[in-house]
Amino acid sequence: MSARRSLVWLGLTPEPEQELPAVVAALRSAADDTPRPGLVAAERRRVERLVLRGTQRGWLRYLGEVTDLVVAAADATSPVSDPRPALLAGEVVLDHHRMLIGLPGDGYRHTDGQRRALERALARLRSLPFRHPEPRSTV
Repeated sequence: MSARRSLVWLGLTPEPEQELPAVVAALRSAADDTPRPGLVAAERRRVERLVLRGTQRGWLRYLGEVTDLVVAAADATSPVSDPRPALLAGEVVLDHHRMLIGLPGDGYRHTDGQRRALERALARLRSLPFRHPEPRSTV
């Protein structure tokens, strides 16, 4: 690791690395009712690699991908049966991006468009009627 590499971004909050892998896997496999364990494990490995060996730029690029998934889930033409994964992912990323204001550098300015997009997407997701899955028959 370079002595010039800034690590200040790692001190923000652990929520993204804890919460995002499962919900991002669910968003990536939106066609499935539940994410496959392999997808969750792959997301965990990706996040771990970004946190342990990555840079703030790479981390923000990943969070940009998550933002795109949340915005797509909130799209009026997107069939969202369960908005909870997108809501959680959006709230976690939005909170993270808001905290960037306290860090040196241009991360806060760089994520301005994502913050606005997430605020709109979260408002839309909160307004969606949630269809609870049908109970599975045990008979």
